[in-house]
Amino acid sequence: MPSMDLDDTLVALADETRRRILNRLAAGDARVTEVAAPFGISLNSVSKHIRILERAGLVRRRIAGRDHFLSLDPEPLDAAARWMLRERQAWTHRLDKLEAALRAEDAIEAARASARTKSSQSPKPPRRKP
Repeated sequence: MPSMDLDDTLVALADETRRRILNRLAAGDARVTEVAAPFGISLNSVSKHIRILERAGLVRRRIAGRDHFLSLDPEPLDAAARWMLRERQAWTHRLDKLEAALRAEDAIEAARASARTKSSQSPKPPRRKP
């Protein structure tokens, strides 16, 4: 997924109004006026949100006469989910390697500390007189 497409998708999803529009469209196609009805904002404001969703490729518009029908296109969501999964796997792998390295370092330090403790507790051989 190109980064601009991902950016557009994440920007579109960042707003609660746009997420609610997507939830409505997940139930099926709807006219713009039907989508706008539950919101306490102007039709013009809802239209701006819809344009952002269209730019991200999340919403498709079909015009039939004077009616504008909207439908959900889940592909950008799927692409974003795939990207997140890849990133999660990569970071999990990196963090697992870091954890293993830190545990190994802790084990080495513990062994050194144990050796120092044992050497300081063992009796020292008597010094020879010249």
